[in-house]
Order: sequence, then structure tokens, then C-alpha cells
Amino acid sequence: MDDKFKKVRGMSDILPDETSIWQRIEDTARDVFSRYDFHEMRTPLVEKTPVFTRTSGDSSDIVTKQMYSFQDKSGRDISLRPEGTAGVVRSFVENKLFGPERPKPVKVYYMGAMFRYERPGATHNREFHQIGCESIGATSPQIDAETIALALDIFKGVDINDLKVEINTLGDEASRKRYHDVLVDYFSQYEDQLSDDSKRRLQQNPLRILDSKDKGDQKLVADAPKLEDSLTDESKQYFTDVLSALDALDIPYAVDDRLVRGLDYYTDTVFEIMAKDPSFGDDYTTICAGGRYNHMVEEFGGPENTGGVGFAFGEERLATIVNSNDDSNAIDYFIATDVKNKDSKAKNQILDEALKKAEELRNDGNSVEVNFQSRSMKSQIKEAKKLNSKNIIRLE
Repeated sequence: MDDKFKKVRGMSDILPDETSIWQRIEDTARDVFSRYDFHEMRTPLVEKTPVFTRTSGDSSDIVTKQMYSFQDKSGRDISLRPEGTAGVVRSFVENKLFGPERPKPVKVYYMGAMFRYERPGATHNREFHQIGCESIGATSPQIDAETIALALDIFKGVDINDLKVEINTLGDEASRKRYHDVLVDYFSQYEDQLSDDSKRRLQQNPLRILDSKDKGDQKLVADAPKLEDSLTDESKQYFTDVLSALDALDIPYAVDDRLVRGLDYYTDTVFEIMAKDPSFGDDYTTICAGGRYNHMVEEFGGPENTGGVGFAFGEERLATIVNSNDDSNAIDYFIATDVKNKDSKAKNQILDEALKKAEELRNDGNSVEVNFQSRSMKSQIKEAKKLNSKNIIRLE
């Protein structure tokens, strides 16, 4: 094929042999969301760029390196959505879902394509797909724990059972201000040893240095002050209550005081869920991440102190460790037609009969495949077996 017709780098075709796995993930997620009384929201693929730059933070990798941004024909700064939360919260405010007539929290989920302009890899492309949810309008340790339980139920529903929850608290606004000042004092002593990214983060958001993958940065991070020492009493108690709620649900977890997440809008609870699988080299690999955000609604002009919490996971990564259901591609009936070497009248009579029979079976809720070609009966039976057909009907 001529290169000019090939797909854009970083984009993928999801072929019929793969979609059964994706459908299993999506169907399971929808079922679990329904049991938790979450309802689907669909936001645009395209948003005005400030929707993401204002909420994700100027120091986040999404904004500094990965935004798929451009100007449209009217000169507006537009971005393909790099994540789901900001668009959902924008919609929550713009459509006044915070109104007193609505029960709180407002619980929504989403599924769809996201875009980040980064180097394509084995399990991530420039176009990728996420499933996520947001619970907006209430702040409660039990809601945080329930959100984690919801995610675990989805993964267990697709037979992923070797899971690990890592959790941390970023504290409230006062805690983060304290810790910001402490980190600036500490890392300023070693500014000449920091990576270029961390030097920039020192000026914008020093908390992000803790998430650095640079080995030189990591040595400095190892001796950095702990966030827990800067937490207010209220934040300490909130995190204690979240852990207590997880204990009540018998959900094992590990507290990771270096877990900060890559987006600036998080407050208090942040978490990651990891899975162990041979596809990941038998190491625990993050498949889901999320946390609480208590100020994003007001960033969009909504009511102050409207808390939210949510998570998202990538379908591409999950699809590498999920199997399709054994019967997901099976059909109920294969109608084999013996029309080889028949004259035109006899052939059409048999094929019309097959067409009518297939319609009757489909109207009864069955899946049906019909052979309309001049092929041997042996080749048709072979195809029926490939299609995992439960029944074969022969018409001669």
C-alpha cells in the first residue's frame, strides 16, 4: 500500500479478532457501573485547550510534552482530549449538574478515545482508549473507598485477580502549601544536580519532582522530606478514615508515601491499582489510577468545595491480559447450502430458502451465518467449525 494511505503513526486499527476482548471489558465495566448506580456521560473528543492546561497544571507531562493541540479555522486553541476528568467536570459545571434538584454525588462514567502526542510504545499509542468514572458533589472517605472497590470489581469481573492497591494522601490545600515550601527549600540546595525537567518543576510544582524517573533525581528524592510531616490534622484524619473504610471492605492496600500522580488537580486521596501477569514480565504493573479532586469544579466557575473522586484505566493495556469469553465468537447456526453444480433456478431456490430460514432464526434471537457461494459441503462444514457454530443446517 502507498504510504499516503496508511494509518497515521501512533494510531491503531482494532480488528475483529480483538474486539471481542474489548467488548468483554466494556460490557463488564457497564455492568459494574450500573450496580454502583453510575450513568454514562459522553463528552466531546475536542475541547478548548484551557480546559486541560488550567486543571492538569503547567508542570504536568500532559501539558508540557503531550498535548495534541492546534488552532482551528477560527483561530481558537483546541486540543484533542488527553484524559477524561477535565471534560467531565467542565460538562458538570456548564450543564449545571450541581443544581439542588439533583442527588449528590452525581455519578457518571465514560468510555472513549484519548490523545497524547508521545512516542508510540507497545501498549500506548497517540490515540488510546480509556474507561473511567467520576463521583462529583460530595466528599467522604467512604466514597473514596467505594470508588476503589468499584475499580477492583471491574478487574475481577474480567478474571484479573492478582491485584495490588497502592494509596497515598496529598493532603488538603494547606498541607500542599506547607509541603511546597519544604520541598523548595530542600531541592534548592541541589538545584545544579537536578535534571532539566526537575529544575523546571522546582519553579512550577516541586511535588512533581517526587515522580521523576531520572536516576539522579531519584537519589535526591530518597532523602527528601516526607509529605506526611506537612499534613494538617484534618488531612491526617481524612486519610485514616479512608484506610479504615478499605479495612471495612477487606481490601488489602499498601501506603506509598511517594505516590503523587502526574496531574496537579489531585487533593487528599490518590491511588493506583496494579496487576501481575506474564504479559507484564510477572511484575506488578499499574493498570488503573485515580484520586480525589476537591477544587476542580470551582476552577470552571462552579460552586466552591464541590468534591470529586474518580479513576481511569486504559483498554489497550488491559486487553493484553484479558481473554475473550470462550463462546463470545460462537454463532448459533450455520446454514450450509448445496448449490455447487446446480442450475440457476435450483440454486436460487435453495438460497432463497436459506435466506428465509436465517431470518426466522434471527427473529427468534439466534446468530446465523449463511453460505451463499458455490462451495463444497466439506469446505462449508470446515468453516462452520472455525466459526464455533453450535448447530449446522444443511439445505440441498
